[in-house]
Amino acid sequence: MTVRLYDKNFGNLLMEKNYPAPYFFNDGEIQECITQLFPPYGNGFYHEISFANVHISFGNILLPKRLQLYLESDFDSVEMHFTLKGKSKAISGNFQKTVAFDSYQHNIIYAHHMEGRMEFEGPEMHLFEINLAPEFFKKFLPEHSGVFEIFRNSIERQNSSLLQPEHNRITQEMYQILNDIMHCSRKGIFKRIYLEAKVSELLLLQLEHFFDRDSFPSSLQKKDIEKMYDVRDYIINNLNADSSLNDLAHLVGTNEFTLKKGFKEIFGTTVFGFWNDLKMAQAKKLLLDSNLNISEISDNIGYKNPRHFSAAFKRKFNIVPSKLRNR
Repeated sequence: MTVRLYDKNFGNLLMEKNYPAPYFFNDGEIQECITQLFPPYGNGFYHEISFANVHISFGNILLPKRLQLYLESDFDSVEMHFTLKGKSKAISGNFQKTVAFDSYQHNIIYAHHMEGRMEFEGPEMHLFEINLAPEFFKKFLPEHSGVFEIFRNSIERQNSSLLQPEHNRITQEMYQILNDIMHCSRKGIFKRIYLEAKVSELLLLQLEHFFDRDSFPSSLQKKDIEKMYDVRDYIINNLNADSSLNDLAHLVGTNEFTLKKGFKEIFGTTVFGFWNDLKMAQAKKLLLDSNLNISEISDNIGYKNPRHFSAAFKRKFNIVPSKLRNR
């Protein structure tokens, strides 16, 4: 199985990479590599993890200008695609129309022997893709459901296609699993078992998302959706900040009403419910994996009073921090 990347119109060969066929891995075997990217083709990294039936890849790339590459591949693969940030296009005779992704979108793609042009537009590209062997993927498809049966038939006839013509927004549950996969520190067989479970969980969420027809409509304009994600990113990067709804709304150029309504619509929870869940998850991780005392952890996630932190932690996990650490 080979992928080749070229510059203009299949001119100079930039990269040729061979991958093991999906069924050739031994039980428990896992391969991993990180490729550093340098100008003029971007500045960043691309991380790949492979084991039986699964190839995971993700990367962060800074692009000074639009990047155009030409792709040639003999892969037969189902791709769980997540564009975390940036824009991309695939122009290929394999598909009836251009496949274009924007920030915060996901879909499932079947690609058979791809050949065509790829375009990437930044200034930042954050991508996450999981490629599955088609026969392995089909085991997860629900039976006797219209949209899934059409996709199954496309795979069996080797017709490249999207599971749904319209992409869906990445949910907060999906973001959490993507983050777990990217930051997994386990090794060997334990890493493979962990990643297999996370891939299955992520695929479940994707299939449910496309099965639920109510997940498509949105009352928000695209610019407002982007502002909700900007608030989300600010919260993730500033867990210990002390900001009001009004502060957050002004930070991204909207108002409190739009922020409250839009954030709940996209992420299924309130702004401060989301913030608190992240704080508690971080506190739990620090309790189990660090030597910080409870006062230091309380301060780390923005609680001025350790007793208030302990009370909030108990409400979330039904156990006080000191007892969790003693366990």
